[in-house]
Amino acid sequence: MSRWMPRPRSARPALFVPKPNPGAIEQIADLHRQGRTADAALVQSMIETPSAVWFTGGSPSDVERRVAATLAEAGDAVPVLVAYNVPGRDCAQYSVGGAATGDDYRAWIQAFSAGIGDHRVIVILEPDGLALQPTDCGQPDTYDRVSLIRGAVDTIRAANPAAAVYLDAGHSAWHGIAEMAGRLVSAGVAGASGFYLNASNYQPTPDLIRYGTSISSCVGQLREGGDCASAPNPASTAALPSFVIDTSRNGQGPWSPPTGVYTDPQEWCNPPGRGLGLRPTLDTGGPLVDAYLWIKIPGESDGLCLRGTEGPGDPARGVVDPTAGQWFPEMALELARNAVPAS
Repeated sequence: MSRWMPRPRSARPALFVPKPNPGAIEQIADLHRQGRTADAALVQSMIETPSAVWFTGGSPSDVERRVAATLAEAGDAVPVLVAYNVPGRDCAQYSVGGAATGDDYRAWIQAFSAGIGDHRVIVILEPDGLALQPTDCGQPDTYDRVSLIRGAVDTIRAANPAAAVYLDAGHSAWHGIAEMAGRLVSAGVAGASGFYLNASNYQPTPDLIRYGTSISSCVGQLREGGDCASAPNPASTAALPSFVIDTSRNGQGPWSPPTGVYTDPQEWCNPPGRGLGLRPTLDTGGPLVDAYLWIKIPGESDGLCLRGTEGPGDPARGVVDPTAGQWFPEMALELARNAVPAS
């Protein structure tokens, strides 16, 4: 159980259910018109499940206003807010964008934090911000990514100690444990509530729990001046960072593309045959797992997936995928139908 959440079951707050993507409402109406009431009910149940609210840009005054409006709408429920505006985000791929300079980002985070006020929130800070740094894709780290993220943690927590801030740690099929633990330490995980795993990805929850537990232990050893091969100090285990897991689309695990078919399979990009995972909860039963969350909005596209072809369609699906963040009706229904556990 998270250090910032109350332990008694009766006192645990509910997670916030934001307004759905307009495309979901259109899809549900269309399914009803076709007499497909069971499918409509599956998508309806999906959008009535707590999920994150993403903040991806705008001026400082705009983001402050939008964060404050989200918290007013949430009332006593706990919203999950995703701050996604670091310079050079996504290595100029499908979610290209972010603040223009380091100073612009610091001003934006200051306003984001001001919008939170003293409300209880969960902040998912910069998906791929640490696991996909500019140097990982051969780009210059012009604005010192790690320093910006460390400063963002300090800004949010200084303004609101009740805010639970989690840092990006990729997922279990990406970086090695020692590498990811080192990045977290450099980015100031000691001042955060912990880290998050599997944002917008599909890795199985048991694998992520093992990976996260190993990262947490390694962070503890690094703090003691050791390394990930050192024996953990039992006296320091209480201070190990905890973590949250994105279970929005991992019910069926990752996609295994057919061998030799695609020059770049893009396993992470709108893979077919996936399903919703565990429903969001603060009651995980794990000593280091604070929550299962739907960080990625299930049903929203990852982008125009070409898988190494010239396109314009996605060869794994036979359609042109919507741009990143747009509603993808076929994938939305697929996720709902293939949910584990079932809806």
